[in-house]
Amino acid sequence: MTDNTQAINEQASSATDLASQRLPDALSTVTTIDEMKAQFSRLQTLSRTQPINDWGTRETQLDNLEIMLSDNQASFAKAISEDFGYRSESETQFAELFPSFTGISHAKKHGKKWMKAQRVSISPLYMPAHNEVQPQPLGVVGIMVPWNYPLFLAIGPMIDALTAGNRIMIKMSEAAPQFAQTFADTIARYFSPDMICVVLGEVEIAAAFSELPFDHLLYTGSTAVGKKVMAAAAPNLTPVTLELGGKSPVIVLDDANLESVVNRVMMGKTLNAGQTCIAPDYVLIQRHYHEQFIQLAKEWMAKHYPNIENNPDYSRIINAEQFKRVKGYLDALSTDQIHALTTAESHIETRLMPPVIVSEPAPDSEVMQEEIFAPILPLVHYEVLDDAIHFVNSRPRPLALYVFGDNHSGLEKIRHNTVSGGLCINEVIMHVAQHDLPFGGVGDSGTGAYHGKAGFERLSHMKPVFVQAKLNGMNLLLPPYGGLFKKAMALFLK
Repeated sequence: MTDNTQAINEQASSATDLASQRLPDALSTVTTIDEMKAQFSRLQTLSRTQPINDWGTRETQLDNLEIMLSDNQASFAKAISEDFGYRSESETQFAELFPSFTGISHAKKHGKKWMKAQRVSISPLYMPAHNEVQPQPLGVVGIMVPWNYPLFLAIGPMIDALTAGNRIMIKMSEAAPQFAQTFADTIARYFSPDMICVVLGEVEIAAAFSELPFDHLLYTGSTAVGKKVMAAAAPNLTPVTLELGGKSPVIVLDDANLESVVNRVMMGKTLNAGQTCIAPDYVLIQRHYHEQFIQLAKEWMAKHYPNIENNPDYSRIINAEQFKRVKGYLDALSTDQIHALTTAESHIETRLMPPVIVSEPAPDSEVMQEEIFAPILPLVHYEVLDDAIHFVNSRPRPLALYVFGDNHSGLEKIRHNTVSGGLCINEVIMHVAQHDLPFGGVGDSGTGAYHGKAGFERLSHMKPVFVQAKLNGMNLLLPPYGGLFKKAMALFLK
């Protein structure tokens, strides 16, 4: 046995042991509503009396965030794995830690420039005055974190909020209690509660959190809950950024390299066992590619996830409730529609769900109506590209759209005739890690965007400033309106 094989077997044994452990039913520490309101009140008062307008303080907070991540990588990965029943530490490093570190580096590199007042153009009629846009901290930003990527989807919004000079309250997901508790304890060691505080609790705490009069509230999660969050924020006129989900389609053009398509789509569908808001949800493909796609997917699984029951790289479904939901989608289909990609069977006890492909599900079936959020991949046939575009456009606008192929006219047709939160050409998911691209949804998949400069501006007040010169001609426009005024108006209003 080689050293590498022995290491893999040891990891696999660890995965099996973790999957068999019973997880706690609830958080060990819960914030009361009164405590939460008191925390918010203090942060709000500080944001009004001690606004963070200097770059030095903001940079220090980003440094602290980077040090915290660096010091606690292993404990964060362990806690996430315990919540899932098992998730590979390598997957957490790739999907959560890596984009968090690069996001901090990007903010530290550019933040000082972003926060400076920027001159903007002014009409010649108002010269010698000039215009500026002055970014200012909003005050207190609320962040509601989901369970599927609880580290990155906490850190990402925190980076933008801190760069913009805000104080932060974070509500962690009750569905990932081990990580929530670990994160709260860790934040308390690295940050003053006057800067960042973490709220722990069940659904009623989340509801009360969304009702607080934040200066901005960022929620990541399902569309159904997103509607409730927006309704809760409305009485306070709290502006919201909603990062939701939905069904992100893949369109395969007729000139695409199918082996490359399968490689990228299966990567996106198996990452975190498909529990990703921008995972490929279904594939629109021409009928003659159908059998080849399935065969290539089986070969891909054998290469990348051999012995999937004990494979140290493959994650579990987060909890029994989610497992039963997804299993229900499959139970509603006929057996000849379901194509197993491995020889393994699903197990509710360990929450192992091996990937499957579903052939031509009915458009009104649950698997085609609901966001799957699991390693189930429907294949839907189309005849001509217009049919695929119509299929996408007849459904709620997706968070992401993925297109594979090299045909320029086809790619341009899709680019200009579909609307989605983001678009990837010959790739999936990777747009989320591009810090110079805004990330967000549209319609049912969300409202608002963040990441990088877009996130800085989203969590800042971009205040317009008009600066009048000492010597100016504005008095010429005062009454009584004489001949000079009338001549000027005649000239301006042509």
